Amino acid sequence: MQCAASTPSVFATAKPASERPSPPDATPTGTRHRGSWKSGDHGRIPTIKVYAALSRSRTVFYTPAVLTTPKQIHTDIEHTSTRVSICVDQHLSDIGKGTGPHTRINKHVELLIIDESERLSATALELLRDRYDRDNVALILIGMPGIEKWFSRYPQLYSRVGFAHEYRPLEQEELHFVLHRRWHKLGQDLDPDDFTDAQAIAAVARITRGNFRLIDRLFTQVERVMKINELNTITDDVIEAARSTLVIGIS
Repeated sequence: MQCAASTPSVFATAKPASERPSPPDATPTGTRHRGSWKSGDHGRIPTIKVYAALSRSRTVFYTPAVLTTPKQIHTDIEHTSTRVSICVDQHLSDIGKGTGPHTRINKHVELLIIDESERLSATALELLRDRYDRDNVALILIGMPGIEKWFSRYPQLYSRVGFAHEYRPLEQEELHFVLHRRWHKLGQDLDPDDFTDAQAIAAVARITRGNFRLIDRLFTQVERVMKINELNTITDDVIEAARSTLVIGIS
C-alpha cells in the first residue's frame, strides 16, 4: 500500500506531431474547467475567457469515480468533449477563424487526461485505447506508482505508450516557484532572503519533503490558521500550526 504522501506516475500515449493538428496559438496544457455558457449578455465576459482558455488547451480532464462503469466513463467523456468542442468552435467563430462544418462533434479535443487511472477496468482501458486510435487524440493516464506494471498486462494498450514518468519531489528552485505563488495567493510577497520567510520555507520543505500534494493540503490549512487568528504574516509557527491539523502518514 502506498502512503498518502506518495507521488503519482504518468503514462502518456501521444500521436507523432506530424499526425496531430496544430491550431494557431494552441498550447496543449490541461484545464479542469469543463466549459459553460449562458444565454444573453449576463456573464458574457467570463464565458468568453472560458472559451479562449479551452481553445488554447484543447484538453479534457476526467477523474472516474471508484464504481464508475465503462459505459458511464464513455458517456461522461463524450459529453465533456462535446461541450469543450462547442466552446472552441464559438471562440474561433468570435475571432473570425471558424473551421466550417463539423467532421466529428468533438473534433477540437486533442488531449485526454485521466486521473486516478488505477480505477479503470480492463474494459474501460480498451475503450480509451479505441478512442485513442479512432479520434487521433493524445492520452495521459495518471495514477499511483506502479501503474506501469499493471498496464503491461494489456499489450494492446501498452504497445502504444510513449513514455512513463514518475513525479519526483520538488527541487529547491521548483519549491520556491510554487511558494511564491502560494504567498501571493494569501496576499503576501515571498522573499527567500528575509529571515522570517526563509524559516517558513524551511518548515514547508521539512514537512512536505517537496511533495506537491502535501504542499497543497498544507496551504489550505495555512489559509485557515491565518484567517482564524487574524494573521497577516506567514511564519514557521503558522506552518507548524497548519501541519498539526494534517494526517500526513508514515514518513
